Amino acid sequence: MLRHSKLQRQVLALYRQFLRAGRDKPGFIPRIRDEFRENARIKKTDVMHIEYLYRRGQRQLEQLKDVNTKQLGSFSKPRDQS
Repeated sequence: MLRHSKLQRQVLALYRQFLRAGRDKPGFIPRIRDEFRENARIKKTDVMHIEYLYRRGQRQLEQLKDVNTKQLGSFSKPRDQS
């Protein structure tokens, strides 16, 4: 049987909460899944980074739960213009 660490259980619970909160808002579920999949590549030993993303995710979840939230913003790196 597979056992998860406390942090892994917290991240999985956060993921489920995001999916529930995004259910009623069109276009949010694919974005949530993509974000979690992208961050799933982070090494399990990089605990500080994972904890940072977890706290950031909690703040974003509170924003998502707000009835006035219509879309999620994102920051992206500018492309090199060669």
